[in-house]
Amino acid sequence: MEWLDRLLGRSKAVEPNLDALFALPSAAVTLQAATGLVPTGLGSVAFRAAEGGAFATLESDVKALLGDRVEESHDGYGYTWLLVRRSSDALSDLVTELHAVNSSLEDAGFGPSLLCSLASFAAPDGRRLAVVYLYKRGTFYPFAPATGQRRDNALELQARGALEGELPLEQDLSRWFPVWGAPGL
Repeated sequence: MEWLDRLLGRSKAVEPNLDALFALPSAAVTLQAATGLVPTGLGSVAFRAAEGGAFATLESDVKALLGDRVEESHDGYGYTWLLVRRSSDALSDLVTELHAVNSSLEDAGFGPSLLCSLASFAAPDGRRLAVVYLYKRGTFYPFAPATGQRRDNALELQARGALEGELPLEQDLSRWFPVWGAPGL
């Protein structure tokens, strides 16, 4: 039946690989060398909260684990964001905590609720960039907001060039969704 799936344009869903997040600290070194962007120490996880006591207990356990380094917020699309704060030189620790949040949700059966995770970067000249991990695609992409609701496409493409080979990048540019107002960006 594989030939029929190809004929009809169907493909198998990509399995998320949360361990890919651990490649982010070394990719950050390459990104800094190419663009001057450095980690801000801010990262976040977006998910659609589920109803019920099991989810509420899991969410409070995650918040208790991270303590005062985590803040919860909600966006206009119905997603919950957990913003994690670390010092700007502790990207490895930040990635470990983002991985822990994602893994906790996934292990408890809420993996389908996960949308994305991101780590923020900034340059002295004010440019900002998020390296976004799409949970359902198992890929990363850069998102660089400019003033207003505009994107810095040149910076995004420069970051893509720097991160190529460092991270599994999303090849379909139409899936480089803007995460306007994401906490930490």
